[in-house]
This record gives sequence, structure tokens and C-alpha cells, in this order.
Amino acid sequence: MNRITVLVVTSLVGAMLVGCEGMGKKKESQPSDEQAMKDKMMHRSDKAMSEAGAMGKTAMATLKPSGAATTQPANNNVTGTVTFTQAAPDTLKVMIAITGLAPNSKHGFHIHEKGDMSDPALMSVGGHFNPAGHKHGGPDSPMAHAGDLGNVTADSNGAVHEERTVKGISLDEGSPNYIVGRAVIVHGKEDDMKTDPAGNAGPRVAGGVVEMAK
Repeated sequence: MNRITVLVVTSLVGAMLVGCEGMGKKKESQPSDEQAMKDKMMHRSDKAMSEAGAMGKTAMATLKPSGAATTQPANNNVTGTVTFTQAAPDTLKVMIAITGLAPNSKHGFHIHEKGDMSDPALMSVGGHFNPAGHKHGGPDSPMAHAGDLGNVTADSNGAVHEERTVKGISLDEGSPNYIVGRAVIVHGKEDDMKTDPAGNAGPRVAGGVVEMAK
């Protein structure tokens, strides 16, 4: 009987040890699973923080009359500011404040590819900012230049006070649609938003370079 008892006790102890070992392995694997979850959450948090860091960035273009416009009978002293604020990736809120335009008139309003304001007629800023190589259009066209912001409309005093949201442009330096260092141009005529390359919008009467807010 003693021998049988010893065998039974030995078997029970062995089974308990095996069970404990299995439990130990489960407990050992648990921290690994928790760490993987923490790593995943940390990655998502870093990504969200990176995207959030891009939000709220602000840039401004200060518009001044072109040298060639100063001799014209109208639109010869156009000044103002255009403020860009990052609202989402490749989406900006644009606040426009312009004076000096002909009363009750529409004017082509675009972002051009260069910030070189040296030419009196502002031809040194190049064509419309168009990183995707699209045809000219308007903000609501199926296809358009990234810099095609359509028209601004002056009131009876020749002033513009508008706010709009524009997709396809960015203040994120890593984006192909980055607009800092490029020029905002106001034209003398209305943009028809269809004719290449600039919608028959006429001369460049004012412009300014987009610069990050300090």
C-alpha cells in the first residue's frame, strides 16, 4: 500500500508541475501580447500626432500691385492679404482680403509656380502651380491645376472679403502640393475656368509670395 501511495502522490505532483509550467508559459506570453498592443497603439498615436502637427500651420501672401498695372485706368492699385491655414492633409482654409479692384467685378485668382516677383508684369512667377499636369479648370472642375482657385468677386467698393476651403494644396513641406514660396496672383479679368492655360483672365495686376507665418 505504501508503494502504491507513493506512486499516486508522485503522479499527482508531476501533473501539478506540468500544469504549473503551462500556466507559467501563458503568463510569460501575456506581457509579450500586451507589449505588441502597446506598440501598435504607440504607432497610431505617433501618426495622429504627426498629422495633428501639420494642422493649424499658417502662411500668408501680402499682395502688392504689379508694376505694369500701375498705368492702367482700373485695378491699378490692388493690395491685400491672403491667409492659408492647414485644415486637413492637402486641404487649406483660405481667407482673402483685397482692396483696389474695379467695383462689382470678378477677377482670376491663382497660385503660380514661382515666387519670383522681379518682372513688372509679374510674368516671372511662371504659369499656374500644376504638379499633376492637369488642364486648366476651376475649384469644382473634375480636373484642374492645383493653383486654380477660380475667381474673387469685388463688392461695390472694389473690396473682397472671402473665406473658402480649398483641396489639393498644402503647407506640409513633404507634400507635392506644397505652396510656400509660390505666388498668389490676381488677374485683371474674370477666369472662364476652362480655357488653357489661364482661363483668359487677362493681365496680372497684383501678387505676393506665400510665406510661413512666424
